[in-house]
Amino acid sequence: MTIYDISQKAGVSIATVSRVLNGSDKVSAKTRKKVLDVMERYSYTPNAFARGLGLNTSHTVGILCADSSDLYLAKAVYYLEQMLRDKGYDCILCCCGYNLENKIKYSNLLLSKKVDSIVFVGSNFVEANEESNSYIRDIACTHPVMILNADYAAPNVYSCLCDDYHAVLEATEELISSGRKNIIYIYNSTSYSGSKKLTGYMDAMNTHGLTAVTEFIDRRYEVSDEILDTAKTLEGLCSSGTKVDAVVCADDQLALGAVKFARRAGLSIPQDIAIIGYNNSMLAVSNEPELTSVDNRLELLCKQLVNNLIEILSGAEIPRKTIYSGLLVKRGTT
Repeated sequence: MTIYDISQKAGVSIATVSRVLNGSDKVSAKTRKKVLDVMERYSYTPNAFARGLGLNTSHTVGILCADSSDLYLAKAVYYLEQMLRDKGYDCILCCCGYNLENKIKYSNLLLSKKVDSIVFVGSNFVEANEESNSYIRDIACTHPVMILNADYAAPNVYSCLCDDYHAVLEATEELISSGRKNIIYIYNSTSYSGSKKLTGYMDAMNTHGLTAVTEFIDRRYEVSDEILDTAKTLEGLCSSGTKVDAVVCADDQLALGAVKFARRAGLSIPQDIAIIGYNNSMLAVSNEPELTSVDNRLELLCKQLVNNLIEILSGAEIPRKTIYSGLLVKRGTT
């Protein structure tokens, strides 16, 4: 029996079971008796190391990310570690890559360190195949699971994310309203977030009866590879007769590749070609002209995630999902 099983059989939330186990006075006598009766019926004994119960807390949080060289993930880890430290929590970081076997392996490693919770940084942890997400559900039976920038509906799993779908849809709509018709979308991920962005672009183009052109760039370990690959991809499209007057990119490094393409082709930015990136990273202001980019509110998302986690560990009930809108920051490429 797990805390999840007890909550199901008693018809209450996991947080309520936690409060009963911790002797909180925020539970009614009727609810407390219902939970205790279920525990007695099934001879349930709580694991003293089950961090999701708030017992014997180590004040340590496990953070799992795929790739610490990724600008978005690295910045997220920085924010989370700093904010958790301010709350009195230490962090253990594991970089697991994109392979499911390694995700499971390093999740188990963090659990063996008696962490209070695990934070999954990035949308690549939520797989399209439901069976591949079973390890997340297993962890959530004993530990609160926090996911940054992806949504996964399961008990004791909480998400903080940007509305990537509407952010890209509105960015594409902005280009269309300015008279652009030949808009190409460049992306490098089919993760939860990546799929939402792609759908936003496709829906905007289809709504206006425009031809959607998408190009996938294989993810590399070096930012410079993606920049060059994007430039070469756009050069190949133009050589084959594809018209382009705007490019929307799934992140800022891809957008820099579009800038490189424009310069090689002798195109004026933004007169001949407009370019929009995503993440509003430091790359957006390191370029000349500076990139128009979608700000996905990363710092705010991290702050909300940490606040939510502290509330959960204290026994409070919070919304399962928190969503923020992206903001289009206009600069010199549009």
